[in-house]
Amino acid sequence: MYAQEQIKPYKGNAHKREQVELLFDNIAPTYDTLNHTLSFGFDRCWRRRAVRTLASCKPQTVLDVATGTGDFALLIARRLRLRRVTAVDISEGMIRVGRDKAAREGLHDVVRFQKEDCCNLSFEDGSFDAVTVTFGVRNFENLDACLGEMRRVLRKGGHMVMLELSYPHRKLWRMLFGIYSKLVMPVIGRLVSGDDSAYTYLSETMKAFPQGETMSDILLRNGFAQASFRRLTMGICTLYVAEK
Repeated sequence: MYAQEQIKPYKGNAHKREQVELLFDNIAPTYDTLNHTLSFGFDRCWRRRAVRTLASCKPQTVLDVATGTGDFALLIARRLRLRRVTAVDISEGMIRVGRDKAAREGLHDVVRFQKEDCCNLSFEDGSFDAVTVTFGVRNFENLDACLGEMRRVLRKGGHMVMLELSYPHRKLWRMLFGIYSKLVMPVIGRLVSGDDSAYTYLSETMKAFPQGETMSDILLRNGFAQASFRRLTMGICTLYVAEK
């Protein structure tokens, strides 16, 4: 079991999956505002970078896992001009927000939202040219099982593109970001979302999540043929690419 798998948003005996679903249902209405505010807008830059990476793979069918409110799925649809992007999440609250955004952007026929558990996806083997996940891997209850499922639904030669928050590896930036994530982020998150646990949980999972070379090794151990990573913005975010 990886360290972040043991961290839950709330107290109690409920499984992490159930608690994560409840957490994101609770913060869905303010999720986008909080993401942009807490990252100082860098989350938009990171997503654009990931889309450029995805574009080089030239996919025709894309599955966006842990899609949240669909920001990345909608960006993929706009930038890559795909006819269909499948966006899945365990939180019905997040999916509702995503569907509303797709309707406002005229993309409701392009981006299809549905509720799915990443540890047990309903799609057939080799269904997609690419699988993407942005800022959601830390929330998986069983990282190996979910990575295995994402690999399963990829066609041979397909790519997984993943963005995840991380701790800077340089000492000064790591110290400063540690102060910000531990003291500032939970306060802002509590004030905006009204959920006392949401952004304390975020800080804890960021610190515990396997990063860089360690995460690349995990991808290889889960059957991907190749895996690489690139640190963005002083290492606050990391972009991973893996090939089946």
